[in-house]
Amino acid sequence: MLRWAAIFFIIAIVAAIFGFGGIVDAAAGVAKVLFVVFLILFVISLITGRRSARP
Repeated sequence: MLRWAAIFFIIAIVAAIFGFGGIVDAAAGVAKVLFVVFLILFVISLITGRRSARP
């Protein structure tokens, strides 16, 4: 998932260099959504990973 966020971030940067406003908005929007989803999944994995089975 982080890979997709990085890909869309690179697409957004390239589009900004060439000046395609519509593509920049779309790619940046998708990158933001993927970043938030990845962040939420990361926090959930941290919370569930701390649970350890104690004998």
